[in-house]
Amino acid sequence: MMSHQTVIVLDFGGQYNQLIARRVRECGVYCEVKPYTTPLEQLRAMEPIGFIFTGGPNSVYEAGAPKADPAIFELGVPVLGICYGCQFMAHALGGQVTEAHEDTAREYGKTETYYDTACKLFKGLPERGISWMSHGDYMAKVPEGFALTAHSDACPNVAIADEKRGFYGVQYHPEVNHTEHGVDMIRNFLYEVCGAKGDWTMGDYKESSIKAIREKVGGGKVLLALSGGVDSSVAAALLAEAVGSQLTCVFVDHGLMRKNEGDEVEAAFSKWDIHFVRVDAEARFLEKLSGVSEPERKRKIIGEEFIRVFEEEAKKIGRVDYLVQGTIYPDILESDGVKAHHNVGGLPDDPQFELCEPVKLLYKDEVRVIGRELGLPEGMVERQPFPGPGLGVRCLGAITRDRLEALREADAILRDEFAAAGLEGKVWQYFVSVPDFRATGVRDGVRAFEWPAIIRAVNTVDAMTAEVPELDWALLKKITERILAEVPGICRVVYDLTPKPIGTIEWE
Repeated sequence: MMSHQTVIVLDFGGQYNQLIARRVRECGVYCEVKPYTTPLEQLRAMEPIGFIFTGGPNSVYEAGAPKADPAIFELGVPVLGICYGCQFMAHALGGQVTEAHEDTAREYGKTETYYDTACKLFKGLPERGISWMSHGDYMAKVPEGFALTAHSDACPNVAIADEKRGFYGVQYHPEVNHTEHGVDMIRNFLYEVCGAKGDWTMGDYKESSIKAIREKVGGGKVLLALSGGVDSSVAAALLAEAVGSQLTCVFVDHGLMRKNEGDEVEAAFSKWDIHFVRVDAEARFLEKLSGVSEPERKRKIIGEEFIRVFEEEAKKIGRVDYLVQGTIYPDILESDGVKAHHNVGGLPDDPQFELCEPVKLLYKDEVRVIGRELGLPEGMVERQPFPGPGLGVRCLGAITRDRLEALREADAILRDEFAAAGLEGKVWQYFVSVPDFRATGVRDGVRAFEWPAIIRAVNTVDAMTAEVPELDWALLKKITERILAEVPGICRVVYDLTPKPIGTIEWE
C-alpha cells in the first residue's frame, strides 16, 4: 500500500479543527488531527511534512493554557499557526502576546486585510481581501527572525513569517469560507512550503476506512441503522465492502418518513447482497412522542427509541457487537450547543452495542464523493438530506396524525413541483414544516381556522453555512395554489428567507 505524505493538525481545542483537516484533504494531502498533548516522539515517528496548529478558546499567557512541547519547533518541520496556534508559536519562540483592546487589535468577523504577496503563504493571491477574525489577544512583540506579512486597519501583525525555518502564523481563520482565498493560503503552505506532492485522494480515504473497519470489527456481528439517506447509505456500503455477511441493515420505518419513502428505501436496498430488515414502528414512535412539543426532547425520544428497536432486532439475529450509524461531522458540531442530533445527543446512556461511525469526520459533500467511489447509484448519492427524526422535527410542536399527514402531503407537492421545475440537484435542500398553531383563513366563503405551511429551501456546500435561493415567483405561486387546494387543514403558505447562521437548516 502506498505511503502518503502526512500533515498533522495539532488541536488546541479549536472549533474548526476538523474543518482544517477537511481543507487539507481538499488540497490532496493526507492529514491526521492529534491533540496538543501528543508526545513529541509520537509526532516525530509519523514523519510529517508539516504541522498546522489550530485555534482555541484560551489565552497563551494564562496558567494552564494548552501548550505543545516547544521542542516541536526543533524538528525542522514547517508550521502554520492559526489564531491561538499563531499566538502559541509566537509565545513559545520569545514573542509577547497580550490582551487586545477595542482601540488596539481586538477583531471579530469579516475584516479587510492587506497581504505581502512576496510571502510564500500569499503567493499568487491578491494584495488585499476579506479575512475572518476571531481574536481578543494580539502579538505585542513578534519573535526574532519573523517578519510581518499581513496587517489590517486595527492590527499591524495579522500574519507573521520566518520563511527560513518555514514558520507561519495568521491571526485569522483561512479554513472558513468567509476568508477570501483562505483555502489557497493553506494550499500554498502545503505545496510551496511543505513540498506536498498531492498524493492522496478520497479514494484513499475509502480504502483506509475499509481497512479500519475490518480491524475494528474483526469477526463481530454488525447492525447498521439505515435511514436511506446518503450518510447511512455510504456507511452501509463501506461496511458491506469491509465485512459483507457480518452486516445486517435495519430500516426503522418510524412513521415519520416522507410520502412513499419507506417503500422507496426498501426497493433500493433489496437489490443489495445484504441482510435487509424493515421494521414497522410507526405506532410505538407516535405513542412515545404523544404530547411532546419541545424539539430537543423529541430528538432524544426518537434517538432512544431507535436504539431500543435495534436492540430488539439484534436479539432476533443473535449476538450483535457493533451498531453502525451514518453520523457526519456537522451532526457532532451542532449537537454541542445547537441541537441534539438523534444519533449524537439523542443516544441513551446504556446502549448494548459498541458504536461504529465510519463517516463521522466527514462533511456532507465529502460523503457524496465517497459514495461515488463506492459505486453507489447517483440518485442515492445525491439524495436530498433528510433528518433521522424525519418529519418529527418538521411537524412543529406536539405531533398529531392529522397534522403529520397534512405535512406529508404538502411536502410531496413541494418536491413534485421542484422536480418539474428542474431544480433537483440545483437546490441543496427543500421541505415543508407545519407548526402547531392555526391562522384564520376563508375557504368557500366560510372562516377556516387552519395551519400554515412553511416552505424552506437552502443552498450550501458543507451544511455549516447556508443561503436561501431566490425562487421563481411563478413557482412559489403554483406550489401555494396546489397546497391550498389539495391539502386539507392548511390555509396559508409562507417562504422562510433566513440564512444559516443565524437560522439552522431545519425549522424547529
